[in-house]
Amino acid sequence: MPELPEVETTRRGIAPHCEGQTITRVTVRNPSLRWPVPDDLAQRLEGQIIRTVDRRAKYLFLNLDGGTVIVHLGMSGSLRVITEDTPPLAHDHVELGLASGVTLRFNDPRRFGCWLWADAAEHHPLIASLGPEPLSPEFNGPLLYRLSRGKQTPVKAFIMDSHVVVGVGNIYANEALYKAGIHPKRKAGRISLDRYHRLADAIRETLSAAILMGGTTLRDFVNSDGKPGYFAQSLLVYGRPDEPCRECLRPLKEIRMNNRSTVYCPRCQR
Repeated sequence: MPELPEVETTRRGIAPHCEGQTITRVTVRNPSLRWPVPDDLAQRLEGQIIRTVDRRAKYLFLNLDGGTVIVHLGMSGSLRVITEDTPPLAHDHVELGLASGVTLRFNDPRRFGCWLWADAAEHHPLIASLGPEPLSPEFNGPLLYRLSRGKQTPVKAFIMDSHVVVGVGNIYANEALYKAGIHPKRKAGRISLDRYHRLADAIRETLSAAILMGGTTLRDFVNSDGKPGYFAQSLLVYGRPDEPCRECLRPLKEIRMNNRSTVYCPRCQR
């Protein structure tokens, strides 16, 4: 599933081609995504100018004068900038033709993504209750410490809660906890302020590095030009069970938490 770094990579890839461009055509080949594509999407968008392309959590915003298109890539979706004469593939469901002659095309084999319209995106029910962005000044150790008090939840689940902080998916939670030296099953409410400072720094460092490398390609993700992300080559623990820890050389262990793979070092993470 594309996580925050992959979505941010997509945003950076499509923004230069979309911002300031007039939408000349909207084609919906299959409206049956996670939520149905609005019947009047073409009516709302054609003739409108895409002012900015922004991101909030794992949602992309195509901001127009009259509102915002909210796009989510789901588990297998991708947005690509192509020439308008490129033949559609089997799972190309939505596309926008732009005045420049290029097309923004949405491909989603599993159809768990979405294209929704919002008059005010930040007040949309999908967005309104989200926590802070992990790369923003609002996210820090004291925030994690305050929100965690009294929590019996394992810290890995705590930092993956989008009401606490957005965009820390399974891969990046594994990596950040390893860098911070925190056991993924430790109760969130029993972690000190000092350790939360380290964890917030590790989350920022991990996500920033992944963005610079174009995200992590494990199964389906490709960025806006069809190329994979390369952060997978830098993973310290995720996908490396039984391999040696890069610090102590002891074998890494794998457990299941909420049906997700969790890999950690039993010596370095406490």
